[in-house]
Amino acid sequence: MVEHRPMILTVTPNPAYDVTYAVPRVTLGDVHRVAEVRERAGGKGINVGRVLDQLGEPVCVLGFGDAAFTAALDRDGIAHDLVEALPHVRRTLVVHAEQATSFWEPGATLSDGAEAELMRRTESRLANAHGLVVSGSLPRGTDPRLPARLAQLAIDAGVPVVVDCDGEPLRRAAKVPGVVLMPNADEARVLAGGSDDWLSACRSLVESGVRAVVATRGEDGMAAILADRCLQAVCGDRLEGNPTGAGDAAAAAMIAGLARGQLDWSTLLTDAVSTSAAAVVAPAAGEVDLATRDRLRAKVRVHPLEKGPPG
Repeated sequence: MVEHRPMILTVTPNPAYDVTYAVPRVTLGDVHRVAEVRERAGGKGINVGRVLDQLGEPVCVLGFGDAAFTAALDRDGIAHDLVEALPHVRRTLVVHAEQATSFWEPGATLSDGAEAELMRRTESRLANAHGLVVSGSLPRGTDPRLPARLAQLAIDAGVPVVVDCDGEPLRRAAKVPGVVLMPNADEARVLAGGSDDWLSACRSLVESGVRAVVATRGEDGMAAILADRCLQAVCGDRLEGNPTGAGDAAAAAMIAGLARGQLDWSTLLTDAVSTSAAAVVAPAAGEVDLATRDRLRAKVRVHPLEKGPPG
């Protein structure tokens, strides 16, 4: 009999074709010859799934798409169960020159009944899952409660869940007891109502039932706000490269640890920070340099966070 290992589910409501242009420099008003083009099926949750696959975790990506996007995932060998409910899939363009500059198209409008079908498919797969990640923006017209409703399905099934979204969907998800939220610094300020005192806002969320708020802060690492303490994790090395996808890599490492039952948050943060940094030096979103990840683990420093970091 074939043994079916529990898998991690990722949900991408608003997928995209991730396109990367490599150019020496960008000058407004000039013509630029692109030295290298990379394009593949992506979106935040799908990139999380790609990283999980590199980390050796069985994964299935869910969400919305169309027939062409499903075929692209088939070509890449990514296990998926998408609701084909979009008239087309958007593109996200990253121009990688001296710095990475991104252009993100909006998502199309979902067909009727798509959200209910996604809920049904997610719930049916949670019986054989040990982790769920809901990532990214929503297509036009989508109920902003969708990430929260998906998260609640996982909590009801006893499955750890990470939500990485922003705006109103983030605020809705913050009302789900037991959820782990992974906003970036700007999104954390949204939780604080625009105030710089995001740390107090995150503490209030944890007091109200959120399991943890893990704020990703780019080169400044990550801060984890927990019920009994706040931690800051920083990598000693400053890496040059493309930061697109670094947050997705962090979410992959976080859910992988939670799915394994890891309860040591210093270890969870160390894995998340080193995996995120290893994504910066990889050529495209959804990839990590595993050798860099292993090397950086020993350089991550975790310490108590007594007050909100500057900026």
